[in-house]
Amino acid sequence: MSKHFEDARYYLGRAAEHAKAGVKEELEPVEARVKELVGAEEEEPEPSRLDRIQADLKGLEERAEGEAREAVASARARLKEYRGHDAAEE
Repeated sequence: MSKHFEDARYYLGRAAEHAKAGVKEELEPVEARVKELVGAEEEEPEPSRLDRIQADLKGLEERAEGEAREAVASARARLKEYRGHDAAEE
């Protein structure tokens, strides 16, 4: 007998989910029209934690690239200067 109640509860839950989905689907055009008449606009969601972290990492990456390019340019200049002095001494 318990199995029958479990089955009935399961199917009742499924029926409720389907009813909810059906009501939501039927009311979407009404909701859109009301929002249009009232002038309520959808707000953009705040960036998620992942989005903020990705943006921070992108900034750090760009900064690191710039610093690396400066370091390479500085090293090349020092090497060129060293080789210039080395050739002049010989």
